[in-house]
Amino acid sequence: MLSSEENGLVHVASPYSLPQTLQKLEAILESRGLKIFARIDHSGEAQKVGLVMRPTLLLIFGSPKAGTPVMIAAPSIAIDLPLKVLAWEDAAGKSWLSYNSPNYLKQRHGIPEELVKNIAGVGALVEKAVE
Repeated sequence: MLSSEENGLVHVASPYSLPQTLQKLEAILESRGLKIFARIDHSGEAQKVGLVMRPTLLLIFGSPKAGTPVMIAAPSIAIDLPLKVLAWEDAAGKSWLSYNSPNYLKQRHGIPEELVKNIAGVGALVEKAVE
């Protein structure tokens, strides 16, 4: 599996098509009791206005029980929560999942060390989706 981190973003390659990757990720989230708040189809919306964009979808999810204490301790993180995973296809047709590094969010918002665990699980969820 190919993975890289740049500018606070972690990019993980998927061996599956974008629809398969999203289906796996959503099933994992639901099986863990996480709430999927929204699925934004950027490429679908672009198509509606006559523009062409490679498949790009944003999944917004989380757990109020885990996220709320983080927002209480570091209110500015509310701009980055709930958690998000961007599912996108590159020019070669390869599927990717990208998310904000928990360490980047910790530094960006000054999250207390003991609360980083509340948002750190995103990496494991993404890794499971691309297995």
